Amino acid sequence: MRPHTPDAVSSFDDDDYPAYTMGRAAAMTGTTPGFLRALGDQGLITPLRSDGGHRRYSRYQLRIAMRARDLVDQGTPIEAACRIVILEDQLEEALRINEQLRRPQHRQEPAADT
Repeated sequence: MRPHTPDAVSSFDDDDYPAYTMGRAAAMTGTTPGFLRALGDQGLITPLRSDGGHRRYSRYQLRIAMRARDLVDQGTPIEAACRIVILEDQLEEALRINEQLRRPQHRQEPAADT
C-alpha cells in the first residue's frame, strides 16, 4: 500500500485535476471520444496531456462537456452548443462581477484632524 501524500489526497477534491482518460471521460459523459475531440476543436475545453501525449480531462471539463451534450441532444449543432456554453459562462461571470461592484463598500471614515 502506498502512503498518502498531501498532493494525492488534495487531487481528489480538485475539480481541475486532469484525472480522466479520453475513454473514461466519454463513458462518464455519455458521449464518444470524437465528441470530446470536437469540443476541443471548438475551443470549449482544452484537456491537459499526459507525459505520453494522451488527453486527460478534469471533472470541471466533464461538466462543461455534459452541458454541450445536452444542447446537442436537443438538436443544437455542436458549434452553436459550444458557443452557447461559452456565452453563458461569460454572462455568469459578468453578472458576478457586476454584483460585486454594486455592493456597498465598507469604507472607513477619515480620521478627524485634531
